[in-house]
Amino acid sequence: MKRRETLSSVRRLVVKVGTNVLSSEQGVLDRKQISKLSKEISELVKEGLEVVLVSSGAITAGKADIGLKSRPKTIPEEQAAAAVGQGRLMHSYSECFGLGGLCVAQILLTQADLRDRRRYLNARNTILTLLRAGVIPIVNENDTVAVDELYFGDRFGDNDTLSALVTNLIEAELLLILTDVDGLFSGKELVDVVEKVSPSIESHVKEKKSGFGKGGMASKLRAVKIVTESGEKAVIANGRLSGVLRSVLRGDNVGTLFLPASGKIAGRKRWIAFTLQTCGTLAVDAGAKRALKEGKSLLPSGIDTVDGRFRIGDAVSIRDDKGEFARGLINYSFDEVGKIIGAKSGEIESILGYKSYDEVIHRDNLVVLECL
Repeated sequence: MKRRETLSSVRRLVVKVGTNVLSSEQGVLDRKQISKLSKEISELVKEGLEVVLVSSGAITAGKADIGLKSRPKTIPEEQAAAAVGQGRLMHSYSECFGLGGLCVAQILLTQADLRDRRRYLNARNTILTLLRAGVIPIVNENDTVAVDELYFGDRFGDNDTLSALVTNLIEAELLLILTDVDGLFSGKELVDVVEKVSPSIESHVKEKKSGFGKGGMASKLRAVKIVTESGEKAVIANGRLSGVLRSVLRGDNVGTLFLPASGKIAGRKRWIAFTLQTCGTLAVDAGAKRALKEGKSLLPSGIDTVDGRFRIGDAVSIRDDKGEFARGLINYSFDEVGKIIGAKSGEIESILGYKSYDEVIHRDNLVVLECL
């Protein structure tokens, strides 16, 4: 496998830059770093590439103005710092990209925006329109309004996850995560290429957060899994390296390259698999699992047990005794599924008194993934 052959064809990419890359040792935004990154992206855009920037740094930019010397420890403090800092962050980007004659656009998202199919498509259309116009979309989590809840919270938790979902949203060919380390290490050795993010690869990670950022290497690997299982490439590299974007796209031995799964997943199925919150679980037998892996629908006869509280159209998890292996949109409610477990499709009407579908989950609304 040659890096150059893998990366030279990339025309649309998402660049995620972490707080630690954009911050000085004093914990404030580093204008030189923002300027350097903006210049590198500008050069790529002028050569015809489409680049979306997912940028952290708003909280760091605003914390001093609300009287904090270190990273906020509560969600209200984070939201207040973000409210002040987001404007400062965008002002810096606007000035730096403006030096190269480019315009920037601010896009703030929450999980709720991406879970709703209509809002998801609106966000996609907006970003693609900006790219066609030569504008740099700069995406961040809407920290000011996002909330943490046990179920259906709005927060992504970190911009690594957000960047992966944005990559899927616009079907970019590459997610480039810029951090303050050179890539993924195995012991003291930098891993050059990863074919699959397996448990053995994940075992290399010693979770250690540094500086002012939220995420660590584990969150970056979770983001990489989303992208690669969707059929795209990912790279984790050091964002403080001069010319890092050009080096990665040229195929230089920079950072860690993660190869895509064998086939691309269609956009709507990416949304089902990685963006939606699952509301319940269906345990299936071996025959049903084989059928699903062959591209067939899930019938009630293959279901062993049901758990959760879901309504028609909700996303549910599908598992066997080894764990979760698929997700899909359900055609029946929790109570209805409980009544038809193990039944044949022809028996649904006699059991329920009606039949909306032969399938509990239709194959068009079902995704089988190895990474789940």
